[in-house]
Amino acid sequence: MNQILTQQTLLEQMHITEFDVTHRKEFIAFSVDDVTDLVRLKPVIDAQIDTVVEAFYRHQTKIPEVAMLIGDADTLRRLKSAQRRYILDLFSGVYDLEYVNNRLRVGLVHKRLGVGPMMYLAATHELKTQLKHVLQAHAADPAWVEPGLQALDKLLLFDITLIFETYIRSLVIEIESARKKSEQYAQSLEHLVLERTRQLEEISRTDPLTGLFSRRYLIEDLTTELRRALRRGETLSLIYFDIDDFKLINDRFGHARGDEVLKKVGAILKRITRAEDHCFRIGGDEFCVILPACPIEEVQTRFCVRLQEELVRDMPDVKLSVGVAAAIPDESDDAEKLIARADAHMYQVKQRTKAARQEAAAPVAPLP
Repeated sequence: MNQILTQQTLLEQMHITEFDVTHRKEFIAFSVDDVTDLVRLKPVIDAQIDTVVEAFYRHQTKIPEVAMLIGDADTLRRLKSAQRRYILDLFSGVYDLEYVNNRLRVGLVHKRLGVGPMMYLAATHELKTQLKHVLQAHAADPAWVEPGLQALDKLLLFDITLIFETYIRSLVIEIESARKKSEQYAQSLEHLVLERTRQLEEISRTDPLTGLFSRRYLIEDLTTELRRALRRGETLSLIYFDIDDFKLINDRFGHARGDEVLKKVGAILKRITRAEDHCFRIGGDEFCVILPACPIEEVQTRFCVRLQEELVRDMPDVKLSVGVAAAIPDESDDAEKLIARADAHMYQVKQRTKAARQEAAAPVAPLP
């Protein structure tokens, strides 16, 4: 958009045509007679132009706000030169598209410099005052002065409307630019909020110690997977296990060792599960794995075997009690029931393991 603007003149950007210029002149009753009245005074202005310019800027530089905008001698010199051309144009008798485009450019420069409407109107009034003094003092025929000043009033009004339209257009562009920046900022904030929300959700879903999902989302995820299995007619399996004598590990070796065991179990689960599986630490030393589209036989013969193998390799002194439950879902299946079945199976395994250990540890009676 900005590149397109820089390739157009101000006339093109503001859609001002010769017809529009003629209409504007008619609207303020600026006629051929007015042009004649101005041209007739041109010799006086040509002769007194330097006097007018010097008097104008002598007055302007006494105003602190104006002096601050001008800033230095070089800028003042350039302004005097531009003002000289402008005054000569006022009495040239040629008020065509080029004249209009020059006025628009002046308005744009004034706006960029920070010359507000009140300051511009005051400067225009001062210029008219200086021109009036010169014309009244030096006109060849005093009867020419009043018609000339009336024509000048109309032409200055014509210029002011152009200047103010440039001001308004600049303000509209600034507002549009500010709106776009605000929208971009709002979008960036929205993106940031969404990203932070996603990160917070990820944090809330994740157990900080093991990096597995937390218990909070077990029911939600398992319900989703059960519904998917129901639609597809697939078997869904659930593994529920804990670490045998985990309290004893904490008591004997300290909680740092207990945390290390939990982390290693989490790492093993990440290593042996598929992308579609869901691994959870659901509290303390208890873990759960959702295995979509995985029959219970495969879980027992492959997954559980590999879990034990990896555990023996990494932590041979750590044992697990593993429970397994599977479902070919129907409408009555729900997450709580499946978890309860897997938990009950784990408890049975744990009891059998304890019984086997106690039997193995029992003293052997001597032979009679």
